[in-house]
Amino acid sequence: MFKVQSYDGNRQDQYNLLNKQLVALLEGESNQIANLSNAAALLNQFLDRINWVGFYLTEENELVLGPFQGLPACVRIPFGKGVCGTSASQMKTFRIEDVHAFPGHIACDAASQSEMVIPLIKDGKVIGVLDIDSPEKNRFDEVDQENLETFVKELIRFL
Repeated sequence: MFKVQSYDGNRQDQYNLLNKQLVALLEGESNQIANLSNAAALLNQFLDRINWVGFYLTEENELVLGPFQGLPACVRIPFGKGVCGTSASQMKTFRIEDVHAFPGHIACDAASQSEMVIPLIKDGKVIGVLDIDSPEKNRFDEVDQENLETFVKELIRFL
């Protein structure tokens, strides 16, 4: 059973606890949908000032909506389109301070102002992306990016 813990200490300590919780939640479970669902729920309760967190999964040359927390979202995103599709096609993280300044941004939630997208890469292939939106501009910084990339690396072990 998952027990909510307070995230004390500095931000690095808080992210370290988050990653330990992820491993404890997923250890022994091999179902991808269950693991992605729990990862999205864990991030939703950990991160403040966000309005959407979830996964898009690769299906041929597009991303298809997977487990998430937040308002209903766009279902399909072609590779190379929007922040998610660009992250998937370029296989790199995108930390966007102002989504309205990103060429071709796909607005699934009009409240979103900033976004971070991290590709899920397994065996050299993009199997999906982690997408996190915030209603605040410039919500995400280097500390978030580095630690959320570590979170994704841990998650990949269970997919």
